Amino acid sequence: MPDEQPSVVSEHFYSGALDRIRRFMAVLAPVLIAATWWKFGVRSAIGLAFGCIIAYINFYWLKRVITGFVDRAAGATSSQSADGIVSRFLLRYVLMAVGAYVILTVSPASLNGLLAGLFLPVSAIACEAVYELYAALARGM
Repeated sequence: MPDEQPSVVSEHFYSGALDRIRRFMAVLAPVLIAATWWKFGVRSAIGLAFGCIIAYINFYWLKRVITGFVDRAAGATSSQSADGIVSRFLLRYVLMAVGAYVILTVSPASLNGLLAGLFLPVSAIACEAVYELYAALARGM
């Protein structure tokens, strides 16, 4: 069974993707905020910071909601109620709307930064894709 060992290694590697994406987000956010501050000023940087925070929380909650849905669908005993899962799912959108409203009323110039910050997970996923491609080519996975 020589094929079993590489599949176990690759399965272990790919199972860590969510953790790596969160780390990419934690590294990218301060770098992008500093670059925005330098290029566009403090208001855009503050908007980007709020967008990154909302995006990170949104990503974390989305993972929990998906896990809850999967557990409920599989019939596993779960400490999360169906109402709690749905309310967290909807709370993600309320949080984004409130953040956009506050930024828009306080400083309309920061709205572009906020909207850009909401794309932080996309940047982190792109970094993860490049890393996985590199690992696949370098390690032969």
